[in-house]
Amino acid sequence: MIHSLMQRILPAVLALAWVGAACNAAAQNAQPATTPVTTAAAPATTATKAPAAEGGVKSANIFSIAPDANTDPKYADQNNAERGKVQPGNNAPMWRQVGAGVTGYSSLPLSQAPEAGNLIQSFVQYPGSRLTNAGEAWRQVRNQWIIPYGGALLLIALGAVALFYWRKGTMALHGQETGRKIERFTPFERSAHWSNAIAFCALAISGVVMAFGKYFLLPILGGTLFGWLTYALKNVHNFAGPLFAVSMVIVLITFVRDNLPSSDDIQWLLHGGGMFSGKEVPSHRFNAGEKVVFWGGVFLLGGVVVTSGFVLDKLIPGLIYERSTMQLANMVHGVATVLMMAMFIGHIYMGTIGMQGAYKAMRHGYVDETWAKEHHELWYNDIQAGKIPAHRTAPASATASMSPASSASAQA
Repeated sequence: MIHSLMQRILPAVLALAWVGAACNAAAQNAQPATTPVTTAAAPATTATKAPAAEGGVKSANIFSIAPDANTDPKYADQNNAERGKVQPGNNAPMWRQVGAGVTGYSSLPLSQAPEAGNLIQSFVQYPGSRLTNAGEAWRQVRNQWIIPYGGALLLIALGAVALFYWRKGTMALHGQETGRKIERFTPFERSAHWSNAIAFCALAISGVVMAFGKYFLLPILGGTLFGWLTYALKNVHNFAGPLFAVSMVIVLITFVRDNLPSSDDIQWLLHGGGMFSGKEVPSHRFNAGEKVVFWGGVFLLGGVVVTSGFVLDKLIPGLIYERSTMQLANMVHGVATVLMMAMFIGHIYMGTIGMQGAYKAMRHGYVDETWAKEHHELWYNDIQAGKIPAHRTAPASATASMSPASSASAQA
């Protein structure tokens, strides 16, 4: 008998809990707005009354809710008022309210579950979406704009550097190396840069696989292996994010002084740095192109990426993490990361195979005087004039940082 009673009660309890948390009852359409929806009375010892809410099911007796009401031959012919008496909330007006984003009653605290009583979000229109509920609007922006156009931008950036390398090749030195070395980056500066660069590469690779992997990896790896790969990279992404944020702040503080704009940057930009003419425009320690990457890529886009990433990881205290908050953060994060990666593709190219000696400068910290004079002539002139020291690290550390060949050349 107990088993039979539980079979009747349990489905009714679950149905009432879901309906009360997700939507408003349509029984209000058949009664005055001030009249609560009631159901048949039950014995006082067994009656359970739900807390009154501003909308939705006002009160209901779980023993009078019939989970098998649809077996009634006249079930399909019931009007909304009749349906509201037999199965509160199961009628067309109620579902219209659910679709419109009306919030029903929930006993969960707002701080822990801000949208527990809301099944479908209200209508919005994000840039690039139709006027529809917020969840569908977010899906349209992501699938119709961020993914296809973001992927195209990354392919264009990769194609551009490949084309440039094919036509121009590596930018070689025009003069002979002197063997005299200038310290371009201290050990601390290199550590800050490499920490930020490694974290960025981990985030970029994992982000590309998670966003675009199903288009080019899933058909090759299959669902099982691709699922394990994306799960592992998701965790890599989450752990590399804070490292990137901290190292980015250190990089900004470390290099901000030499990246301040100057009047010489205008000439560099007007002549494209001399990349197409073959004669470089004089610049200080960092040219205008590097300053654009610093301020536009690291400071601006990096700040947006880190902030939106912290929202997605729920790391910002005091913020209520509603679905709309996460959707907006996801869209902002996607746009900013794609732009940042496209910009850094050019930066990585110039720092590796694009320019002779650039990688060694960040790897070992030293450049030849010829390299300094050709690529950063104003910086070289300041060093020759004694305004900037040629070696900023203590001699012992500087010797340890240099390769044996470089040390011998410097001593000569």
